[in-house]
Amino acid sequence: MTVEEFNYDLPEELIAQTPLKKRDESRLMVLDKGTGEIEHKHFKDIVSYLEPGDTLVLNDTKVLPARLYGEKEDTKAAIEVLLLKNMEGDTWECLVKPARRIKEGTVVVFGDGKLKATCVFVGDEGIRHFTFSYEGIFLEVLEELGTMPLPPYIHEQLKDQSRYQTVYAREVGSAAAPTAGLHFTKELLKEIEDKGVHIAYITLHVGLGTFRPVSVDKVEEHEMHSEFYQMTGEVAALLNETKKQGGRIISVGTTSTRTLETIMSLYHEFRECSGWTNIFIYPGYEFKAIDVLITNFHLPKSTLVMLVSALAGKDHILHAYKIAVEEKYRFFSFGDAMFIK
Repeated sequence: MTVEEFNYDLPEELIAQTPLKKRDESRLMVLDKGTGEIEHKHFKDIVSYLEPGDTLVLNDTKVLPARLYGEKEDTKAAIEVLLLKNMEGDTWECLVKPARRIKEGTVVVFGDGKLKATCVFVGDEGIRHFTFSYEGIFLEVLEELGTMPLPPYIHEQLKDQSRYQTVYAREVGSAAAPTAGLHFTKELLKEIEDKGVHIAYITLHVGLGTFRPVSVDKVEEHEMHSEFYQMTGEVAALLNETKKQGGRIISVGTTSTRTLETIMSLYHEFRECSGWTNIFIYPGYEFKAIDVLITNFHLPKSTLVMLVSALAGKDHILHAYKIAVEEKYRFFSFGDAMFIK
């Protein structure tokens, strides 16, 4: 399979630059993965597609204000650092611009010296490991000095930083938001629970793969970066029971999907576990964990278009995307959603 097979034409004006005023008023395209039939709804209508006994699985990761703007201690050259994942202690894997200026031993200063980063490892493609030094609590320093790492296709400033967090975000550690979850409000989640739908939380910290385009021609040659996930015993028991009772597992987002499919592939059941996953889901993959997917519209030729194509069929997905463009749906992180059933 070639990466080009997952391309589609997207007018730039359909890339949502800001979130809607109300999270659950975004549009919802409902796609039947068996027939390819499409319905046009609004996100709050999602309740009518959920049944008592289903379990809705949400990724409760919280985005770090992980983008830092600083300067080299010696030359005062401007440096941008994006924290990707915590290696150990105060050492982080980061993406750096311009990377050529950062060698082992280089010190970058942020916020008039409130935070300093010393490069301890030079990797490929702009990757560097930094050890940070500061006074107090690292996350509090980051809250003060960092900004939300919005994707490169968003050019507007985000006035309210909380709009790039889900309303249920709690486990700090992501370099990007699990954007399918941005449509939920606390009221909508309560309405879903009141209908008899179970709600379960798992964690996957979104990492470097989110920022990396596919650079190979053949799909099978692409390598995913590893991301950390965890599932509690309580959630595992609920998901196993849902399967046993014939309920559906409804995954919110590709991050939840990759976590659930990783665990089921490893253990053939859900169980309490944590680890690193680099699972790559593309057409030909047989789903073992999820029945339904709630997701946003993804970038052309991206691994996420490949994942939804594996679930619903490439022809159905590309047709749905063509309709979404014609109907002027909003695309990507702050855009509209799909319910693939």
